[in-house]
Amino acid sequence: WSSPYEYNLKPKKITFFYLVFGLILFGLGETLLVTANIGVSPWFVLHQGLSIKTGYTIGITTFIVSVIVLLFWFPLKQKPGIGTVLNAILISLVIDICIFILPYPNQLVFQLIQVIFGIILIGIGSGFYLAANLGPGPRDGLMTGINKITSFSLAFIRTLLEISAVIIGFYLGGILGVGTIIYALGIGYSVSIGLFLVGKLYA
Repeated sequence: WSSPYEYNLKPKKITFFYLVFGLILFGLGETLLVTANIGVSPWFVLHQGLSIKTGYTIGITTFIVSVIVLLFWFPLKQKPGIGTVLNAILISLVIDICIFILPYPNQLVFQLIQVIFGIILIGIGSGFYLAANLGPGPRDGLMTGINKITSFSLAFIRTLLEISAVIIGFYLGGILGVGTIIYALGIGYSVSIGLFLVGKLYA
């Protein structure tokens, strides 16, 4: 069901379904980190900080950051796909809807469980989204675009971008905590597991 190329404007219905499903899971996972209130993922430290400073919802600031990041694609000669556009829109919508209905635990043990569950959902959602192959997310596209015009590795560029997002977001009031550390340590494994599970759909 995966698209044969990223810039497919007429993907199969099942491909489109799994893309949307993956993005919804991703947004839900990120929102679980937000409502756990013990630290969010690096980019969401920035989104959260901007939300605090501007008074906009975190979904809106997530969308604004996505649009700003996409503007940097033009000098990098990156092309957005259907997945790129839906990434910016759907994740923002899911956050603003789910933030009102998800739990806000007060005890640390439940906060930690919620963070771990959120990271698992992000990993599975990423598996569906990446396997759909309909264009990278705004932040991933920025990373690969910089990689194409520099001699820096993807790992170095990603680390630099996420550290920059954390520093700016923390300065603006975003929550940097144990949840951020757990995310940094676990997201790679979670995405790998997500891709493995999604890969079973090809069998």
